[in-house]
Amino acid sequence: MTQFWFAASTEEFTPSQMLAQAQVADGAGFDAIGSSDHFHSWFPGGRGSAAWVFLPAAGQVIADKPLFTSVTPILHHYHPAVVAQYFMNLEELYPGRAVLGVGSAEALSEVPLGLDWPEPAEMLRRFDSGLEAIRRLWDGETVTMDGGWFSLNEAKLMTMAETRPRMIVSAFGPDAAAIAGKHGDGLWTLGDPESAPAVIEAYRNACAEHGREVGDIVLQAGFALGNDEAALIKATKKWKTTQFPEYYLESDHDLDKMAASAEARMSDEEFAHEGFLVSADVDEHVRRIGEMVDIDEAVSVICLQSIGDLDPETSIRRYGAEVLPRLREGAAAAR
Repeated sequence: MTQFWFAASTEEFTPSQMLAQAQVADGAGFDAIGSSDHFHSWFPGGRGSAAWVFLPAAGQVIADKPLFTSVTPILHHYHPAVVAQYFMNLEELYPGRAVLGVGSAEALSEVPLGLDWPEPAEMLRRFDSGLEAIRRLWDGETVTMDGGWFSLNEAKLMTMAETRPRMIVSAFGPDAAAIAGKHGDGLWTLGDPESAPAVIEAYRNACAEHGREVGDIVLQAGFALGNDEAALIKATKKWKTTQFPEYYLESDHDLDKMAASAEARMSDEEFAHEGFLVSADVDEHVRRIGEMVDIDEAVSVICLQSIGDLDPETSIRRYGAEVLPRLREGAAAAR
């Protein structure tokens, strides 16, 4: 049966706010707890909270549920060996729970650190080599390699958990999906019925090519549920910048310009009812998430990221009371 994971927003909330939301999500019946992983926010006036601070704190107050990032960037500001070390240690601390959601990052969190922004082909090469390093270190190898943008010289993880963390690889297009099938334990992509099928098919083909089992397929969307839809949209529309593919590929990192451009190019209606899940209508939330589940029979997880500062804890509670039970009942009835 499909699982429903909760992600807190490092781009919008402080670690203490994220932790409070995570505890509410745990009580609401979400199946896993995690967060986004960015240095900068997607929009002016946001936050830049550290996922790696939040996750172990969440593990202390929430028992027995996976702890994940959605997603940690592998391109620049984290050395792959440091990522491998951190998530292996998180797995040792919380056995069977560490999930590295990993992606190729965005310029908005990389360029401000004084790092160059590569062309798409070079980005994929860097992503491939970074994931190879993590996988080999998790396998217990002593690794010497020139990854182009990083290097390892007889590097070995000295602390190993009894079990291996999971690595679910983010991909928005077929080329990245091929890398996910080569290195990952699953695929992470947007819950877009138009784009997701091609990405999932490319991932499935790459798994077959490399002799790997098809793992978890995770589809993601942001959500906000409340009584006043106009107020909900006002509190969440700053997230419009996330809806434009060029901001994941190109060197744009001026948050004010990005926000102004996104506002001019996307209506509130498109954002709330075609992009993210922002609505006062519970039926709409249930219907649209159900459509995501139906994108492919292999979809195993819907990751729902809480957005908007208009009473997010009530939004999360209402998901637990009014949305998740209907989705689970529908899934059970269809079996």
